[in-house]
Parts: sequence; structure tokens; C-alpha cells
Amino acid sequence: MKSFVLAMDQGTTSSRSIIFDERSAVVASAQQEFAQIYPQPGWVEHDAEVIWQTQLATAQKAIARAQLSSVQLTAIGITNQRETVVVWDRRTGKPIHNAIVWQDRRTADHMDRLKTPPYLALIRERTGLLPDPYFSASKLAWLLDHIEGARAAAKAGHLACGTIDSWLIYRLTEGARHCTDVSNASRTMLFNIRTGMWDDELLGLFNIPRSMLPDVVDSSGLIGHTAATLFGAKVPIAGMAGDQQAALFGQLCLKPGQTKNTYGTGCFMLAQTGENPVMSEADLLTTVAWRLAGQPMQYALEGSVFVAGAAIQWLRDGLGIIASAPEVNQLAQSVDDSAGVMVVPAFAGLGAPHWDPHARASILGMTRGTTSAHIARATLEGIAFRVAEVLEAMQRDMDRALVGLRVDGGAAASDLLMQIQADILGIEIERPHVTETSALGAAYLAGLAVGVWPDCDALAAHWKRDRTFNPATTSATRQKRLARWRQAVALVKEWSS
Repeated sequence: MKSFVLAMDQGTTSSRSIIFDERSAVVASAQQEFAQIYPQPGWVEHDAEVIWQTQLATAQKAIARAQLSSVQLTAIGITNQRETVVVWDRRTGKPIHNAIVWQDRRTADHMDRLKTPPYLALIRERTGLLPDPYFSASKLAWLLDHIEGARAAAKAGHLACGTIDSWLIYRLTEGARHCTDVSNASRTMLFNIRTGMWDDELLGLFNIPRSMLPDVVDSSGLIGHTAATLFGAKVPIAGMAGDQQAALFGQLCLKPGQTKNTYGTGCFMLAQTGENPVMSEADLLTTVAWRLAGQPMQYALEGSVFVAGAAIQWLRDGLGIIASAPEVNQLAQSVDDSAGVMVVPAFAGLGAPHWDPHARASILGMTRGTTSAHIARATLEGIAFRVAEVLEAMQRDMDRALVGLRVDGGAAASDLLMQIQADILGIEIERPHVTETSALGAAYLAGLAVGVWPDCDALAAHWKRDRTFNPATTSATRQKRLARWRQAVALVKEWSS
């Protein structure tokens, strides 16, 4: 009997479900966008109930499109937007407030106070992270401090919290399981990546009761079963990882030094570093990649670009110069270059290696001859330049040149963006046949746990190249463009100071 694995891919702007067979082929999929909530400038929220409803609806739709019964599903794997945090009441199962999204900057001033030596060293050593509002801890503290009655309810043991994976597990199991995996836990700034446990000193620093937190489990292993009412039968939930770690696994970057970059709402470059955490000297993040059942934790270096595909959405929704995201390619290709225009896409501050939450997006170098096409091309170039900054930092930390990069995510489908990226990086870009590798990674993690695939070696043959992009510019041209980019970033940071 054929095996089918359902991957639930809960992202920042949409919920998606994809069914894979044992050959890693996509059998069926469904996707549904949901609203972004912006209560104030720099604040971003999601309705957690809508996240659950859209994720469930896409799963049911994908199963129907595949013409499968629930008993034909071997397992479910979950991958999710990371750092976004939900708090709900155990007594009712209802959230006490909207989820605060990873992009949210409301706690920037609070986190600035933790960038002083005693706190900075503690956070860096225990978590591999840097003090920034990006991570879950300060968002969770904000909810407890600002939602009426939340702290008292938390102290009484009535509240539960978690990243989106925890919320989905809780709903899928109708409250039977409250858990997260090591990869998601490592993004909260409350988890000790060396011991693999919640850290009491960090919990005290953010004044967060341990009773609220989920159990921490393996990324691949039987977690629980769905309620029978959701899909017609109980289905094993056997894999779980944050979207970027799942993409690293889906790209089969299983050996130290193998690197991928995901072009989604943001850009996230991860390099696998094996069983030993590599502490960055270039302000990158050290994060848990995954933990397979019975095996040691695996680690990765990560560089985060907060805005990538979201900048293209801004061209569509904010400026109105394109009607749909894919149209950016045709518009940008209508000109040979950006005519000196530079877009620094710091709509949610600057992530690695700058970590400046106060920076804001800018368009520089415009003249009366500037057109929407120049701005569109400069936006794609701005995404690629930010990735180049992360790659340079990663190479310094690993003390090695990265000769190739595997890419995935929605924006990786753009041939133009991938060629721009190869030109700016000066290295080969490899795009796989399946670019939705977060979902594929979640499926692999779940399938490994239930025997769809016997081991990681058996997965190696599943990675298939769609296209390779080679640099077509000289090193001198590349260095000149990078120098100009650094000038633009310096101006943006000066403006925010």
C-alpha cells in the first residue's frame, strides 16, 4: 500500500497543506491567505483562530483533492512561521489576544536595554541568539503585561503559550498535547540550546512562568494523534520543525557546511554545522536545526533578512505598480538595470548582520527619469544584496568559502531574482525541482518517524535539481555594486539613529 504524508505549512501570510507520496512527489495541495493586522506602525498581529481555521481547511481540501481517505495518511508533519507567539486559556482553549508576529517591533526599546554586557552575554551563551524583538520572549512578556488579568491567570496556571506549532498541535489533538520541538523552542530566547531545556534564569529575566510553556520534543518522532472528528480517523503527528529548519532538512543539507537560502516573506540562510553549535562572531544566530529520535541535536548558523517577498507584496499592495507578485519579474526585466536606484527593504528593521530594529526602508538614487520598472528591479536587487551581506558573514564565521547555495521558497521561482543573486554573490545557485522545501522537510521528518523512509541516506536520492544559475558579471563589477550598497545601508541606519 502506498504511503502518503500530509505536510501542514503554516506561514506568515498563508496556510498551506501539501500531500507527498513516498517518492517525494506532490500529490495534492491547497493554500489560503489570511489577513495581516497592523494595530500601530511597526506592530504586526495575526488572529490565531483564523490561522487554525485556514490550516484545517487547507488540510481537508488537500485530502479531498488527492481523493484519499484519512486512513491512507501515514503521518502528518508540521512546519510553521517561527517566533510568532500565541497565549491561550487552558479552560476555554481560546486565545487571550491576537498572536504577535515575528516581524513585530513593539518591544524594541525593551530589548535595547538587554544589549548591555551582562544580559547580552547570558542570552548569547544560552540561546545562540541576540537581544531583538524578533524572538518570542519579549512578545510573550508584553502580552502578560498588557492584557488585563493575564499575569494573574498565568500565575494560577490557567494560561498556555507557544509558537504556532504548539497552537496547531493543541487544536489538532483537542488539547491532549501541548508541545513544541527543539527547533522552534530554540527561537523563543527561553531555551538553552546546550542542555535542550527551558532555562530558569531566562524565564526569570522575562518574568515568564514555566507552567505556561510547552513540553519540548524531538523534531522527528511520534508526537500524538489528531482528533478523529477532524479527518474521519486519528492520524499520527510525527514531525515538527520551524519553517527554516524544515527547509534545511527538505534541501537535504545534512552535512556540516551545506547551505540553503529560503526566499519567502523574509530571507533565511542556514548552514548546517553538525552536533556542535558554532558561536558567531559576525552577529549571526546559532540555532538548533533538528533532533531526530534517539540522536543528538544538530545545529545551524542562521542569517535572517526580515523582508524579501514582503517587499514584492509592498510593490503590489503599497505602491500598486503590479497587480500580482509574479508581475514584478516582467516589469523589472523591461529595463536593463535599476539606473542607480537602490531599495533598502528595511520595512521591519534590519536583521543579520546589522540587528537594527529601528531602521526603516528607503528608496535612494531617484531622478525624474526613474520609473516603476527601475524601482521594481531595485527591489529585487535589494533582496539579493541583503542575502549577500548574510553570506559574507557566514563565510567569516565558518572560515570557509561557500561554493554553492541551494535556494527555495516562493520568490526562488523568479529566474530574474535568482540570476541577480548569482551575479551579486559570485557563486552557483541551485534551485531544486520542489521549491516548497519547508513542507517537504516536515514530510521527511514525519515519514522518517513512521518508516516511510528508513533513514536519511535513503532520502539523498530524492533531491532533484531544477536549474542552476551561474554568475555572469566580473568580480570588479560585483565589488563595486556591493560598495554602493553598503553606502545605502549606512544612510538608512544614520536616518534611524
